[in-house]
Amino acid sequence: MPTAMLPYAWVLMLLGAHIAEAAGKAGGGHLRWEPRCQQPLTSRAPVTALLPPRLEGPWISTGCEVRPGPEFLTRSYTFFPSRLFRAHQFYYKDPLCQEPAHSLVIKGKVRLRRASWVTRGATEADYHLHKVGIVFHSRHALLDITRRLNRTQASRDCAQQLPPAEAWVSGALYELLSARAERDCMSALGFTMHELSLVRVQRRLQPQPRAGPQLVEELYLGDIHTNWAERWHYRPTGYQRPLQSALHHAHPCPACSLIARSDEHHPPVLPAPVALPLHLGGQWVSPGCEVRPAVLFLTRLFTFHGHNRSWEGYYHHFSDPACQQPTFTVYAAGRYTRGTPSAKVLGGTELVFQVTEARVTPMDQVTTAALNVSEPSSCGGPGAWSLGAERDVTATNGCLPLGIRLPHVEYELFKVEQDPLGQSLLFIGQRPTDGSSPDTPEKRPTSYQAPLVLCNGAARDFSQPPQHGPLLQKPLNSGRRCPPVAPLPFLLLIPGLAFLQRL
Repeated sequence: MPTAMLPYAWVLMLLGAHIAEAAGKAGGGHLRWEPRCQQPLTSRAPVTALLPPRLEGPWISTGCEVRPGPEFLTRSYTFFPSRLFRAHQFYYKDPLCQEPAHSLVIKGKVRLRRASWVTRGATEADYHLHKVGIVFHSRHALLDITRRLNRTQASRDCAQQLPPAEAWVSGALYELLSARAERDCMSALGFTMHELSLVRVQRRLQPQPRAGPQLVEELYLGDIHTNWAERWHYRPTGYQRPLQSALHHAHPCPACSLIARSDEHHPPVLPAPVALPLHLGGQWVSPGCEVRPAVLFLTRLFTFHGHNRSWEGYYHHFSDPACQQPTFTVYAAGRYTRGTPSAKVLGGTELVFQVTEARVTPMDQVTTAALNVSEPSSCGGPGAWSLGAERDVTATNGCLPLGIRLPHVEYELFKVEQDPLGQSLLFIGQRPTDGSSPDTPEKRPTSYQAPLVLCNGAARDFSQPPQHGPLLQKPLNSGRRCPPVAPLPFLLLIPGLAFLQRL
């Protein structure tokens, strides 16, 4: 079933009303959240957004990243006071970032412009590339890039800049872009640095078990379009996985020092993370406020019942990047299939999710009014919508004004890992950037969203039915507890919901 898009006029009306309502309420750029399961976002330790962003210094990946394609990479960017930057991108053949394929060294200049009117809390920037060079770490990597360049006549001219495979020399640097020589082969490879056009820098304090809090600085850059053909034209409205300051990063971080010391000739080879089998069960929650393309701010909570492969979830949406001004909540439920290992994205598991019921709760006057002017019986049957009152939209096959259509099927990609602190992380497939739904096998994600954290510990057999009693009360490994389900705002896989389609 095709996914319905929220009418553009609705987006403008809701966005404009929320911005007007929120004007003057945000003070000093202070954002209030911290990855804790037992507290509402509004009461968690502060996260401070630096406005304007301070880019100077080295920034690094904290682990192996997965981009749509899939592409496996790590990044190391350094920004200088003169606005010049030097960026390293290290690409790999494997999802653990242990087999380097090629490295890019990118040099240029970036200039911050103004606060983004599309993505609240972000800053727009311009950039100009001076040079881009590539180093191949294997003959196979050289052949792969050459094949990509030989697809069109214009690209074949770029392929001639590279040596034949038999002449490959380990460590040799080949120029792909030179502003002075007016040579640019980056578009032929589908490569851009448009991620630099949207910037956000924030600071937070990471609690330490037996010491004072640790300062962590994070650099959020623009998201990468899920469709390779659209990357050259796309201007980001969301973020990708953040880089962290090489001087102020989270601890422990086994990959950080390796990436910080690397260059194009010596790519980092990361230690393997603790991979966990995908036995879905328990409650998984957003560790903080999440940002998606097209002005989406949300938190999510999933509950998986492994004994009968059913799920339920809450998405709580906000109008601000601090997730303090709620707009609406959606509850959804359904079933999922047994997972199979992904042949395309190694380490991932493919599943099929069914959404069979949904409920909507307007959380502000703007959304309530918008739902009340919708077509009769298009969202929840007869009767007026009231602020804070949940209504079932299953009988009307969803909620047309919000783009929810029921029943619905999505082809998903999941992965479970354990971070250096022993916390279990659930990675769910990245939503298509164009707002469509992965409702066919061909549209199954090849990359992941920000991870969710397991609230009630990993040491439990989820193959058995859950015990009756209060939900979400089992302590974490660190002794923390999750919040009760009912009062907390969260969410899951509502395919078709225009506000949610990039979850």
